[in-house]
Amino acid sequence: MAERRMSRVLIRETRNVRRMPHGRTVLTIVLTTFLSGCAVGPDFKTPEAPHATSFLPNHDKDLPRGDTVQGRKLLSGQSLPPEWWELFGSPALDRLVREGLAHNPDLLSAEASVRAAQANAMAQRGALFPVIDASFDGSRQRPPGFLSDGETGESTRISPYNVTTRQVSVSFVPDIWGGSRRLIEAADAETEVQIFQREGVYLTLASNIALAAIEEARLRGQIAATHRIIDLQLQFLRILRRQNEEGQIALPDVVVQESAVAQARLTLPPLQKQLAQQRNLLARLTGRTPADLEAAAFVLKSFRLPRSLPISLPGELVRQRPDVRTAEATLRGANAQIGAALAARLPQVTLSGNVGKTRSNMPDLSPGGAFWLLAGNVGQKVFDAGTLYFHQRAAEETTAKAISDYRSTVLTAFQNVADVLRALQSDAASVQAATAAEQTARRNIELIRRQVEQGQISVPTLIVAQEAYLQASLALIDARASNLADTVALFQALGGGWWNRKDS
Repeated sequence: MAERRMSRVLIRETRNVRRMPHGRTVLTIVLTTFLSGCAVGPDFKTPEAPHATSFLPNHDKDLPRGDTVQGRKLLSGQSLPPEWWELFGSPALDRLVREGLAHNPDLLSAEASVRAAQANAMAQRGALFPVIDASFDGSRQRPPGFLSDGETGESTRISPYNVTTRQVSVSFVPDIWGGSRRLIEAADAETEVQIFQREGVYLTLASNIALAAIEEARLRGQIAATHRIIDLQLQFLRILRRQNEEGQIALPDVVVQESAVAQARLTLPPLQKQLAQQRNLLARLTGRTPADLEAAAFVLKSFRLPRSLPISLPGELVRQRPDVRTAEATLRGANAQIGAALAARLPQVTLSGNVGKTRSNMPDLSPGGAFWLLAGNVGQKVFDAGTLYFHQRAAEETTAKAISDYRSTVLTAFQNVADVLRALQSDAASVQAATAAEQTARRNIELIRRQVEQGQISVPTLIVAQEAYLQASLALIDARASNLADTVALFQALGGGWWNRKDS
């Protein structure tokens, strides 16, 4: 509702102006401008933050109460550290993120865009000052014909002569209506857009490197777990073959176990392909080719799950999320364009002048002469088929769109944080359940192994137990990796702590 009220405030003034008779409009704006010294058009006001005290509801009986995560302390109101990835306790990850921030071309491109926007904003300020041009013209010529001496009657050819002109010209368009100042405001807003987009690239890059490292650790864990299961299956296969040779079991029972080993081995190539591609992704994120990547191999044990998580207050989220700040700067720039479009519809004043001197060495011409000129012009569009009017309408509707986009971005930001908190709550339960399942499956396999050695169990039961153990092991690895990945997602959803960085 706050954003909708702001939308009405931003465009109310210009819509009222549009409905006034033309003469009254000009007179009113002239008096307002000269008395207040303000630019025409609505002044930008920062939208109010949502009035929220918590990211999660406390009234849902089917969900945990408040912003809580089982086994992990949430530090509400505590600001995020700018190097949040260091909370995972992995020196290899720290080095990789630093390399990415130093060499990633996407981040370097975003920084260049910031510098370009800053230069454009400075160039726009030139509209507030006079434009001074200096020129020098020189020529040497010999006209055709002769000069006659009145006394002697003799004729002589005209000698070549020089003509030089030096002059300085000044032109100035006073910013009476504030149109230039509105364009400067729009250029400054575009600079802010590029700055916060750069922060978004910075945050996304650090998050993607951390997530890629965690994914690599997950894949390595799955490959290691699969190898363990295959080794265990091979042990069972040797036992079954020996029992078959001794006549205790039939050959089909051995073939069933051989098939189980083959099926387990079949899952390895896709995992190994994903691992290789993950390493290639890490190389690209750090600005290197796959052949040049020297990052250490990541395993889940190389990460420490933070036991406490700093959580910003809900009201601070709109000032900390780069995408929200980008939407706010876009809204500010669109709002400034309304004033610029309105100023373009009003009378334009232009002042100009020049001063100079002409000199010639031709006898019949003046040897030198100074000149100057002062001029002023007031122009007003009388008919343009509604071009300037519709430019203003377009600026107003662009601002209305920017308001809606800003509100949508804010709602998405709160949704992201709430989703990640719910995911972390689920992760804690998933890790606990997966750990219990893996321990049960492992104990079951140990019991079955002793029974198989004694010939007291059927092969189908053995196959089911092996598959259950493999699935439980993979599920535990996935749960631990998801817990780490969702922690990264929480830091990203909260803005990444860029405001605490020294160079921000």
